[in-house]
Amino acid sequence: MRQHNAALLVRRLWEEDEGLSRADLARELGLSRSTVSSIVQGLITSGLVVESHRARSTGGRRAIVLRFYDDHRHVIGLDLGASHVTAVRTDLHTHVLARAHRDFDVQGDPQGTLALISELVAEVTDPEGPPLLGVGVGVPCPVDASSSEQLSPRILPAWKGVRLGDWMHEQLGVRVYLDNDANLGALAEAWWGSGRGADHFAYIKVGTGVGSGYVIDREPYRGSSGIAGEIGHTTVNAEGRPCRCGLRGCLEAEVGSPALLDKTRAALAAGASSALVGDGLDLGTLLERANEGDPLANGIIAEAGEHLGVAVANLLNLLNPGRVVLGGKLTQAGERLLGPLRDTVASRALSTSLERADISFGILGTDHVAVGAATLVLQQALGNPQLFFPQRPSTFDEPPGNGAGQPRLSSSSPTFT
Repeated sequence: MRQHNAALLVRRLWEEDEGLSRADLARELGLSRSTVSSIVQGLITSGLVVESHRARSTGGRRAIVLRFYDDHRHVIGLDLGASHVTAVRTDLHTHVLARAHRDFDVQGDPQGTLALISELVAEVTDPEGPPLLGVGVGVPCPVDASSSEQLSPRILPAWKGVRLGDWMHEQLGVRVYLDNDANLGALAEAWWGSGRGADHFAYIKVGTGVGSGYVIDREPYRGSSGIAGEIGHTTVNAEGRPCRCGLRGCLEAEVGSPALLDKTRAALAAGASSALVGDGLDLGTLLERANEGDPLANGIIAEAGEHLGVAVANLLNLLNPGRVVLGGKLTQAGERLLGPLRDTVASRALSTSLERADISFGILGTDHVAVGAATLVLQQALGNPQLFFPQRPSTFDEPPGNGAGQPRLSSSSPTFT
């Protein structure tokens, strides 16, 4: 009960930027003043909560305002894309304090990726700053809840046998949490971005691969083994291109960045007129030329929007989310992507699903997965405040053995609030 009350109190102080008094907390949470005072004293001693100032007088003695201290611990969030690594260090409200990014062949070079992770984590870490609360990691594949420290050997065969979570815990000595990158994009948008306030929404990330995360009744939906959300491997073109998963016509095989570049090269080889001739072709160049009005680039983007529209229409008919949020680099195409997508959805989705569905881009920028990874760590600690004190004896009278210094390797089940 004490642990439960402490979690309520910590979460409420974390939510309230202006701070609250002990009397405010007792009244709002329905706790006795003695219980609140006892828990608060432990939090102040630990440094997680600070006494800020005295409130304005209401006729009696002015109450002391308590604030959650965002720099009590810092968090590392990692985004391991198929072709990049991004690391951020945040405070306990996931304000990004430092960032590092490198393009890299993550899917094909696990040992090089591990070395790069060490380099980027060192780059964003402040040796003079507060200790780390933990590390969250977004990975470009499903994460099976029964073996969450390992990456999918089917999607990332080069990573077979690499226990990423164990390795990171050995390197950093803090709890490590793994999850699929699209799930973490959904978590970030739910807490901080376009998904805030939505009871039912879906997030779709389009990059080298395509994945999605779902929120139903403000809770994540993960499926029976924790790998729901593989929208990238649903069929949008029965006669389409072969996919790396072994199927044909998957959404990823049509709109993932390698597919878009392959289609562009094929069109150029067939004699298509385009400013892309002679360019060092990558997704960034394709998007630049589309924004400049290049007809081939615009056609490639529009076709991608149509394929995405098929997938989104199916999603609306199946799950009926009130909001669909799109993320990933391809969204930089803006209306050139969104227009064909919406037109296709309008022609394929049931009117009852479509009329209440808002389809938009995420607002958190390119670091959204890394921020979601940091948010995952924070979410776990807000649910169990003892995790804020990894080097201390139990602050809230928990039984011994709560994992001080022990790894927490988890695909997690974030609560979206």
